[in-house]
Amino acid sequence: MASYRTSMQIVADVLNATQEQGQDGIKTTSLLTKANLSHSRLSKFLENLTGAGLIYKIEFDGKNTFVITSKGRQYLDSYVNFSSIAESFGLEL
Repeated sequence: MASYRTSMQIVADVLNATQEQGQDGIKTTSLLTKANLSHSRLSKFLENLTGAGLIYKIEFDGKNTFVITSKGRQYLDSYVNFSSIAESFGLEL
């Protein structure tokens, strides 16, 4: 049976991929691959994440690079902690 990711899991995947690249940021193409999303779905998530202040977009030469903010790191840490607590109780997010 196929296991689908929730929106929260996808957000965590996007933030995690962004965080792994550090302050250099991650380009859209790399993010598509690491987050395993189509371009249209990724665009919607990126719009929401930048709007919430969890990542910011750097536009240069017509190309976009995304960098995680301190608020985004805080969100990701909280998500990881909550996820492990839920898992310890046998719950899936």
